[in-house]
Amino acid sequence: MTVNLLDFDAEGLTAWFASIGEKPFRARQVLRWMHRFGQSDFDAMTDIAKSLREKLKAMAVVAPPAVVSDKLSDDGTRKFLIDVGGGNAVETVFIPEDDRGTLCVSTQAGCALDCSFCSTGKQGFNRNLTVAEIIGQLWQANRALGFDPKGDRIISNVVLMGMGEPLANFDNTVKALRLMLDDNAYGLSRRRVTVSTSGLVPTMDRLRDECPVALAVSLHAPNDTLRDELVPINQKYPLSELMAACRRYLEKAPRDFVTFEYVMLDGVNDSDAHARQLLALTRDVPCKFNLIPFNPFPGSPYLRSKPERIRRFAGILIDAGIVTTTRKTRGDDIDAACGQLAGQVQDKTRRTSRRIIEVHEARS
Repeated sequence: MTVNLLDFDAEGLTAWFASIGEKPFRARQVLRWMHRFGQSDFDAMTDIAKSLREKLKAMAVVAPPAVVSDKLSDDGTRKFLIDVGGGNAVETVFIPEDDRGTLCVSTQAGCALDCSFCSTGKQGFNRNLTVAEIIGQLWQANRALGFDPKGDRIISNVVLMGMGEPLANFDNTVKALRLMLDDNAYGLSRRRVTVSTSGLVPTMDRLRDECPVALAVSLHAPNDTLRDELVPINQKYPLSELMAACRRYLEKAPRDFVTFEYVMLDGVNDSDAHARQLLALTRDVPCKFNLIPFNPFPGSPYLRSKPERIRRFAGILIDAGIVTTTRKTRGDDIDAACGQLAGQVQDKTRRTSRRIIEVHEARS
């Protein structure tokens, strides 16, 4: 059976090479060729013995998921539609800024968490992505952007904030994260790789122990009653447990804060009282806030908070000494703005035939 080598992190690749009678340094060589140089052709791996190249051609492939479409926004944002088979597709967005280039990556086709303001949840859950499908988004974007492996990185930051809940696909997500951090692969700093979660408390603890990258939490409400409605996983892991998990995470995290993401919904979660509740909720958690102006989608019951309301809400947090940013809208002319990223997938729940998913810019 042919093996896709993109499905292995360094440890897995070393074990596979050992299983075919090859030494560990061969795995490191191939890892560099695949990820640092973006090479999928074994014949092009010129420092590997020809006999091993022939062996690899008979037993393995380097097969990233295919790019179905590639759209460029007027502001430089670039959106890739990635085919992951079986009628499923996910989208990956590159967001260039003056001091960084951020790639937003998906970890699932669909999502089972059904947050009330997110169209992905209305689509339902199709399946977890494989390691090759997760890391393949970075592999394909690097190739498309024309990166120079010996020059400055075009993609300096990666955020797992696209389609799906990363911690619900824990094992594959962590293997992909390890490749992003590996010096023989992408060599990114832990501070420049961010995982966003809706609050799966036990797996937050696992991530802290196994691969403590930067953490973002999709908060969206300052009390349990409202969060139960907006983010139903809160009914299983309420805010007291979530805040405790955030404090535990910072014991090993590469930063001294958690980023709380907060979508601004007109008349729902954007009052002065809500802002003051947030301050009380997070008083013992070193944090910053990223306020996200909501982008309405067809069938959504919510509207975006008015600009003045967002400014006032942010002002209350800032006046209390909390670093607070309001997300810029990027790529809206190609439907790549936050809340507008759309991918056509097989609808196994028959809820809808179109998904619009929330994608977050890097704030690292």
